[in-house]
Amino acid sequence: MAEAGDGVGAEAEQRTAYTQRLRAAVHFTVGCLCEEVGEEKQMEFSKQTIAAISETTFRQCENFAKDLELFAKHGKRTTINADDVKLLARRSKALQNFIKNKCGELAANNAEQKGKKTGTAGKGKKKSDGHIEPTVTENEDITND
Repeated sequence: MAEAGDGVGAEAEQRTAYTQRLRAAVHFTVGCLCEEVGEEKQMEFSKQTIAAISETTFRQCENFAKDLELFAKHGKRTTINADDVKLLARRSKALQNFIKNKCGELAANNAEQKGKKTGTAGKGKKKSDGHIEPTVTENEDITND
């Protein structure tokens, strides 16, 4: 019986360590982004501001993950798909358009890859590097308050 309890404790410790690593990665990334924006806009971000942005970002990602799980569950699926992500982005018109375009691009690339395997399609098509710069602006977001 003690062994089962030890396994649960070790699993909880492992999950906590994983969460801490994720938080650290988000904090590092936010710090890099703030530094980049700061240089561009000739301003500085305090450590407290970076920490607040990091925490908000992490919590929002947790909320996104829960919502995506619920969308899939509502659809009686165990796998999150592109439609779930599109539904998640419904409040931001710019993000919704970006995701819609990216899904179209991925579908085209998948069709091209299938064509190459069979040797019948994909000739004469222009290759994409797969990278699209997001252009999301505050005034394009839709809020449903």
